[in-house]
Amino acid sequence: MNNPQKAFMEEIARSLTVALGERDSHTRLHSERVIKLAVELGQFIGLSEREIKVLALGARFHDIGKIGIPDSILNKTTPFETSEWETMKQHPLIGERIILAIGEGEAAGLARVVRHHHENFDGSGYPDRLRGTGIPLYSRIISLTDNYDAMAETRPYHKARQHQAVMDMLISEGGVKHDPDLLHAFCAVVENSDQRLNANQPA
Repeated sequence: MNNPQKAFMEEIARSLTVALGERDSHTRLHSERVIKLAVELGQFIGLSEREIKVLALGARFHDIGKIGIPDSILNKTTPFETSEWETMKQHPLIGERIILAIGEGEAAGLARVVRHHHENFDGSGYPDRLRGTGIPLYSRIISLTDNYDAMAETRPYHKARQHQAVMDMLISEGGVKHDPDLLHAFCAVVENSDQRLNANQPA
């Protein structure tokens, strides 16, 4: 992707992030934290500067499909009904369609990253039940950093957790939900990150 295309994609990303933030400020702030964690993890595992930029865009876009989720579900504070959960699970596909509509440079690759950021390492995720390294690397990174940050907030499907409880949960899901090698790297990265939950408290 040459510089004009890169600048265009970044401007679109910022515009869509603002649009999502107008609907759901929690998702916008969450995405900003996921970007920072994903970039830190990408740098730790040796991704190039170009790869980091693409990863950051994928992290920025990962929840953009929530623009298409009804407010009654997006803002719900009680557990989802089965039909509501199925609707929520559409957001990676909506996000993919939004990015493909941009039709520039890295759009197809970014759309694939967004589509697959809820796949699980053991093949139990959605929408396509990809497994292992068949899941795009950037999607695996975003899945891990997304889950870390999401567990810090009360959601309809879980209560807020403290840092060590989140880490215990992530570690228990290594090889099941998350790439075990990336998880090992993340354990090292997050302890020194300013995005670490409860950073002013001991682990």
